[in-house]
Order: sequence, then C-alpha cells, then structure tokens
Amino acid sequence: MRKVEVVPYQQNWPDAFYRERKKILQILDGQSIKVNHIGSTSIPEMAAKPVIDILVELDDIHKTDQYNDLFSKLGYKACGENGIPGRRFFMKGVNDRTHHIHIFQTGDPHILRHLAFRDYLRHHTEDASRYMKKKQELAQLYTFDIDQYIKGKDGLIKELEKKAIDWYKIRRL
Repeated sequence: MRKVEVVPYQQNWPDAFYRERKKILQILDGQSIKVNHIGSTSIPEMAAKPVIDILVELDDIHKTDQYNDLFSKLGYKACGENGIPGRRFFMKGVNDRTHHIHIFQTGDPHILRHLAFRDYLRHHTEDASRYMKKKQELAQLYTFDIDQYIKGKDGLIKELEKKAIDWYKIRRL
C-alpha cells in the first residue's frame, strides 16, 4: 500500500533532478527539446511528497515508446498515457516512488500548465503556502488513500492553475 507522506523541503531535490535529467538526456539521445523539474519538489521551501517530477518535451511523442526498455533499465515502469491523452508517463518505484517522468509533445497545453503552476508558486508565496498547508492537512487525513488525497487538492489546484496560466501568459508578452 502506498503511503501518502508530505515532507519538508529537501535541499537535495534539485540535485536529484539534475542527476536524473542527465540520464534521461542520454536515453533520448537528442530527441528531447527540454527537460524541466516540475511539481512541488521544484518549488523552494515547499513541503512535498518526496517524488521528483520531470517534464520532458519532445518533437514527436510517438518516438517515446521505443525507449521503454532503456527507461526500464533505470528502474522506471512505462505507464502509457496514464489518464492524460498525449502523455507518456514513467514512474520509478511503485509504493516507494522516487521519480515521475511526464513526456509531452511540443505544443501540448499540459506543458504550459505545469510550467505556469511551478513558476507562479515560486513567485507567489502566499498561494504557495496555502497549497502546502492543504497538502499537509490532506496527507494527515488520508495517509493511506492517495485517491482521496488527490481529490482533496483538486479544487485548490484548479483555482491556482487558472491564476498561474493568466499570470504566466502576461509575463510572456
């Protein structure tokens, strides 16, 4: 059974991302356009589930499947779209996860959503604090129910994502 655990920010999370990024770039061998650290572990001082989320942007999402065996050798399980059309999702570890890789094709709107959310929370500490407190409360309430934990965050995430995307688009003008 997978335990929902939200831990204080760890200074080693950025290094863990960069180590994994290097391995991903070696596997994709020039296919990758961008590799970004996303999710709560990418936001300084944010308490989070200790899982490094990695966003990879590729020219052609259909080429991803040819790398499944190489990702498997690094300890990743290929999970296909895993609920998000157009994505390829990989997880390292099952109940004790350490990394998630989210691969999207260039231009997919989920790329903007993830990057905007990350950058918005990095610049808006009040909303970041609200989000962190919500996650901590839900982790205590639903320690062994990841579905309820995710469901409990949904309303706040949608609110913050809308603000984040609006903010992000203005910044890019």
